[in-house]
Amino acid sequence: MASGWSLRQRLVAGILVLLMMATLAIGVLSVFFVRANLVAQLDDELRITTSRLERIAAPGRGPASSFEGPGLPLGSLIGIVQSDGSAVAAYLDDNAIVRELSPLQVRVLAARTSGEPDTVRLPNGLGEFRVLTTATDSETLLIVGISMREVTTTVARLGAVIAAILGGILIVAAVLGREVVRLGLRPLTRVREAATAVTALPLDRGTVALAERLPTLDTDPATEVGQLGAAFTRMLEHVQNAFDARQASEQKVRQFVADASQELRTPLAAIRGYSELTRRSGHELPDDIRHALSRIESESVRMSELVDDLLLLARLDEGRELRRDPVDLASVVADALADARATSPAHDWVERLPSTPVVVAGDQHRLHQVVANLLANARIHTPEGTRVTAALGVLEKRALITITDTGPGIPPDVQPVLFERFARADTSRSRATGSTGLGLAIVSAVVQAHDGEVTFSSRPGETVFRVSLPLGRPEGAQPAAAIAEPAAASA
Repeated sequence: MASGWSLRQRLVAGILVLLMMATLAIGVLSVFFVRANLVAQLDDELRITTSRLERIAAPGRGPASSFEGPGLPLGSLIGIVQSDGSAVAAYLDDNAIVRELSPLQVRVLAARTSGEPDTVRLPNGLGEFRVLTTATDSETLLIVGISMREVTTTVARLGAVIAAILGGILIVAAVLGREVVRLGLRPLTRVREAATAVTALPLDRGTVALAERLPTLDTDPATEVGQLGAAFTRMLEHVQNAFDARQASEQKVRQFVADASQELRTPLAAIRGYSELTRRSGHELPDDIRHALSRIESESVRMSELVDDLLLLARLDEGRELRRDPVDLASVVADALADARATSPAHDWVERLPSTPVVVAGDQHRLHQVVANLLANARIHTPEGTRVTAALGVLEKRALITITDTGPGIPPDVQPVLFERFARADTSRSRATGSTGLGLAIVSAVVQAHDGEVTFSSRPGETVFRVSLPLGRPEGAQPAAAIAEPAAASA
């Protein structure tokens, strides 16, 4: 069978093939035995006719005179073969007229001298005859034949009837078999529908509830399909338990990160304050002490940024809503670009903004953080003099922010994990510039919280980040509780 056929098609085709073979076998055997029975009856009639003609046959009489006797059926033939090899024959046609056989037909008939009934096909369209040869005296052979036309006609009609019955049976079997197979495979259809519903669930994050289950009828262990359904149900339960354990573990980690980040903010602020206070106290301090205090202050600032970023990600993971205020993205991009220009004047910063406002519903501070992180990412990972272009537009009723730089591009081995947490293209450079490795992870989390999408493409000489957000101004929406503001945006 074709490899591309479905299981239903294969089962129906298999049923039809088996049914056709069985019906053909019955039909062939029926035709064979019916023909054999009819030929046997014809042979009995032939022997009776031959014995009667032997009694009335006289020496020197032609075959035509033998038809004068009563009881000869239409289509009978009589032939006489003399001792010198000469032969004559005649047959009685359907109109009871005696007709002489042609010399060719006589030669074919005379060649059969068997003492048992035999089948002879006479040329020139006369057809098949069942013939029997007997000796009337020492010098003459009597050949008697009866036409097999009725036998052939009966067998042909029987074959036609069997063929018609076979065709009807196959048609009915195809229709009924398709329905029977469909009903038998209905549990598989429900298994497929349940599996399809599971694939549509967001299994990569958050709480996962696999509510799809199969009916008890589809999990009957007494049937093969039921065994499959039971195995599928056990698999769903196992996967649900795994998801529950994963969610509980992730929730503990998020809660720990949030609690730890919250608790670390106060001592870090104290360390930063005391180091700055000591450095500015006015006392004469050795240079190495001043350098140490400066390093303590800078590392405390970096640690505070890391703690704030972790706290923000933990709260976003918990699904806390952001503010939903009307935000003009043009002003957000302009402000973030002005900050980037002040941070790194050596870069070539280019601004491309529309003349009309592009308004979305969201948290202005978080959206500013998205743009600032992308600009900082371009600044950190490109050499001085690199052109960085910030553009804003509208495409298919969505706001589109693009940050493009002409730097060396993102290494191919980093691209698959670019938006993961603590992913760095250059560890030493990132650490030297104060990067936490969370900037792009925050970008992805904040954009997703705004029902948006962030993508990128990179090759040497051009790296483009695209942020797509739905346009819209909330109507009568109340601002949600804002997430705690982090320190300066990091990349």
